Amino acid sequence: MDIQRFFLIGLSAMIAYLLLIEWREFTDENRTSENISPILAPSYSEDYSDAEILVQHPAKKTSFEELPEVINEPKEIKPLSSTKFSETISVETDVLILTIDLNGGDIIEAKLKKFPTSLENLNQPFELLEKNDNRVYVAQSGLTGKNGIDTREGRAIFKAKFDEFILSPSESELKIDLLWEDKNGISITKRFSLRKGDYLLDVEYLIENLSDNPWETLFFAQIKRDSSPQPTNDQGGMGLQPFLGAATTLPDKRFAKFTFDDIADEPLKMQSSEGWIAMVQHYFLSAWIPSVGQKHQYSTRQTSSGFNIAGFTSPTTIVEPGQTASVGAKFYVGPKDQYRLEEIAPYLDLSVDYGWLWWIAQPLFWLLYKIHSFVGNWGFSIILLTILIKGAFFQLSATSFKSMANMRRVQPQMLSIREQYPDDKQKQSQAMMELYKKEKINPMGGCLPMLIQMPVFIALYWVLMESVELRHAPFALWIKDLSVMDPYFVLPLLMGASMWSMQKLNPPPPDPMQAKIMEWLPIVFTFFFLWFPAGLVLYWLVNNLLSMAQQYVITKRIESAGS
Repeated sequence: MDIQRFFLIGLSAMIAYLLLIEWREFTDENRTSENISPILAPSYSEDYSDAEILVQHPAKKTSFEELPEVINEPKEIKPLSSTKFSETISVETDVLILTIDLNGGDIIEAKLKKFPTSLENLNQPFELLEKNDNRVYVAQSGLTGKNGIDTREGRAIFKAKFDEFILSPSESELKIDLLWEDKNGISITKRFSLRKGDYLLDVEYLIENLSDNPWETLFFAQIKRDSSPQPTNDQGGMGLQPFLGAATTLPDKRFAKFTFDDIADEPLKMQSSEGWIAMVQHYFLSAWIPSVGQKHQYSTRQTSSGFNIAGFTSPTTIVEPGQTASVGAKFYVGPKDQYRLEEIAPYLDLSVDYGWLWWIAQPLFWLLYKIHSFVGNWGFSIILLTILIKGAFFQLSATSFKSMANMRRVQPQMLSIREQYPDDKQKQSQAMMELYKKEKINPMGGCLPMLIQMPVFIALYWVLMESVELRHAPFALWIKDLSVMDPYFVLPLLMGASMWSMQKLNPPPPDPMQAKIMEWLPIVFTFFFLWFPAGLVLYWLVNNLLSMAQQYVITKRIESAGS
């Protein structure tokens, strides 16, 4: 068997296999994260609990199962203030539209104005957080513990000055104050601070104690989500389902992921003075980032009603009589912009999950990002990136193509050897090796350079799949979105044609079965690429065209030199 052709077939099969593996890992919603033993941290006080608090209106009590287990909670629950102007308020900036429930002050809706739901609904902003009959995905925060205002009797009912708050074009910051007070002299302001052009907001509780007794509480923040699939058509091809679940950073692991099955089977509980906890999906995430310098209790769990909870609880805050205090956290709700996430908290940018080849993918994205800043079109940016990558591997590719061209040149002699020793494989092999030695040909020369380039292709695959910048990014003509498959399959067909043309530049295998396999490879790859993102197929097509031109020139030069 032709050694060169054998390795080419093996290489092609390996590429297909690795892509299939990557696809399966990307789509498997039930994959198990790395086994991480829960870190059992000591309680901060006897009042600690990280259980969920349901958002309910005052007439409906909260389920006991989902309440914090506050050991020192008084038997007689203080009545909560019920004065309010409306049940919800609306908050709007230049990038966000939020709905806040006055029952608890939770964010129950978050719409991203810069990101349309789909290309067919460009005027409809993508809704990341929502609470309705079909889906529950909300950001909760509150005060629990000994004197906390969120109890098993229900959530604190806040009041607000207006039903609607809008950041004007002339303003850079918007503050929304929700008020709660009791008859004993406790006044609490829950303040939301939003900034122009930013998806990061501050959630702060300002506590004023005018009573005669110390006031004790625990601040908690959590993300509550059901197990429904993400309501988006942002698929990576071939029905790809990106990772969906919780994520955090651990003392011994920068980025840990937990599927909903992981949360149910092995809840996390750990103690840390820094970090974050998030709910991650394709292109977008929500994340709580507590203040640094204090030890917080991070946890995940799943309730009997099927809600997945990921959040943290801060240490006890004690407000002495006549004193004030504040406690809170930052909350991010928006796109997985890795450069902005990198600024917010360490390792939060890893939520842009490039897989095990992140060390190649991140520089590739940086280069692609820089090219786009000059070109302004992601499709042309991919073409220019392909040219640069091809230039970086020019010498390796040249070595590969020279080896193929030399193999093509000595093909008649190889056929002659096979005819001379049709039944003696040993003599046939010896004669082949003498021929390679005489002609100074390395039969492996064309394989190693191609193997070296494979990680680059796989890394770029992840870049195009995970980068929110390419979501709904147009190229030209019929390609309106580079992150999804070509609707008319033009690019995959052109890619298949280029692959077939490249085959014609190589000598045909002498073995009939081998030749049949090689003939089918362009068809198999074309079918495989039909559902791949148009951006990835564009890269492969341009790479094939550049390789074909380089191979053609090198082959002609070698054939001319040998004639």
